[in-house]
Amino acid sequence: MITAAPSEFRAALPGCGRLLGLDVGTKTVGTALCDAGWSFASPASLIRRTKFTADKAALAAMLVPQSVKGVVIGLPLNLDGSDSPRTQSTRAFARNLADWGLPILLWDERWSTVAVERVMIEQDLSRAKRAERVDSLAAAHILQAAIDALVNVSGG
Repeated sequence: MITAAPSEFRAALPGCGRLLGLDVGTKTVGTALCDAGWSFASPASLIRRTKFTADKAALAAMLVPQSVKGVVIGLPLNLDGSDSPRTQSTRAFARNLADWGLPILLWDERWSTVAVERVMIEQDLSRAKRAERVDSLAAAHILQAAIDALVNVSGG
């Protein structure tokens, strides 16, 4: 199941449980994980994109050891909320992960990279350090926003 509605995603989960957050770019996929109680999201590994099958295998390798119950993927909409070419490729990426059998939530990621970049600049990180960390931090930002909404949906 792929949805953009937090309530549908929440209903598809058997309980809380860890979620995998993804920031899908053209060159990398930033990943993040949250705790089973949906309190906080943390950046995880950065996957350098090659062929989709290799990218999918690298992501799949995180599912069982981390006890992942669902996936949140950042959806790069245009500022006016409409789809862009990147939005379409992200939707296709999500469809290609559907055979994992996990619920997938597409989360509006407008401004996530900007917010993360701003924090890293305030921390005086070099351009090289920012480039190295931005995708996984953006994935954590996306996942945190999603789990905050999910907690509100569930009333918990």
